[in-house]
Amino acid sequence: MAAEGWFWRWGWGQRCPGRPGLPGPGPGPATLLHLILLLGLVAADITDGNSEHLKREHSLIKPYQGVGSSSMPLWDFQGSTMLTSQYVRLTPDERSKEGSIWNHQPCFLKDWEMHVHFKVHGTGKKNLHGDGIALWYTRDRLMPGPVFGSKDNFHGLAIFLDTYPNDETTERVFPYISVMVNNGSLSYDHSKDGRWTELAGCTADFRNRDHDTFLAVRYSRGRLTVMTDLEDKNEWKNCIDITGVRLPTGYYFGASAGTGDLSDNHDIISIKLFQLMVEHTPDEENIDWTKIEPGVNFLKSPKDNVDDPTGNFRSGPLTGWRVFLLLLCALLGIIVCAVVGAVVFQKRQERNKRFY
Repeated sequence: MAAEGWFWRWGWGQRCPGRPGLPGPGPGPATLLHLILLLGLVAADITDGNSEHLKREHSLIKPYQGVGSSSMPLWDFQGSTMLTSQYVRLTPDERSKEGSIWNHQPCFLKDWEMHVHFKVHGTGKKNLHGDGIALWYTRDRLMPGPVFGSKDNFHGLAIFLDTYPNDETTERVFPYISVMVNNGSLSYDHSKDGRWTELAGCTADFRNRDHDTFLAVRYSRGRLTVMTDLEDKNEWKNCIDITGVRLPTGYYFGASAGTGDLSDNHDIISIKLFQLMVEHTPDEENIDWTKIEPGVNFLKSPKDNVDDPTGNFRSGPLTGWRVFLLLLCALLGIIVCAVVGAVVFQKRQERNKRFY
């Protein structure tokens, strides 16, 4: 095992040309790079899509069962969600619609990776469409609400694929993908596009593409990675990479979408969940993972972020460690000034002696 405790042979590679829609490995320069990384720290890698690691009880794959009914094996859906033979449409391109789909089974995997084949499309022109899709790993399921068709103050993980900038002052380019981890104490602020509670994000042009669009989410040993394949190049592009993430087991996977005054078609074509074969320490194995509270080990909380007209974060009130750093810098500055002053004074004294 490598330093991270696992190593997939190929890495964040290419989608297999022979199996459309199934992300997997592909030969190329990345292979040599990962062989080198095997000697040190291993970067986040994607599964090769082998069926032996696919967890069908947590996956949504064509051909769907239950087409034309209000339910299907392993998955429940509600609201405006419509099941067809080719896709699951969470919302049609109509105003004020909400829909979601949720897995029946809680997931007890400590390390997993999810591949989502999705499509967001509609007739709306630039900035005249909305609102987007949310992917969930949460304690509660089938709970409608204002956050992309699902409840606010949730417990767990959310990945937002946001297509509409509600904050007119933002300089971000939309569509935009962001991540939020919540223990029930945080509220998603739609008016600011969730910036106060966002852990990380990236711009991703996934709307109205004339080819397949994919997203991969990996969680392993506290590391959360999000990758996209939006350019029809059969390769993954890094979007989000965060360490120190704490997620319990026993939560549910789901997807939801919502429209308001603006609208779009929000479609899920497939969701594939893979188990990652990860080696854990004896102490980690003895932990009751169902009792872990969702959270992130950050130097500062996202709630400390204060909105800035430029669309970026600026620092909030000074916290203890910030005060300590300021005092330390001030003390170092005083010491440097004192040393420089002493040297200058000594040289002047020596120069004055030469004149007498």
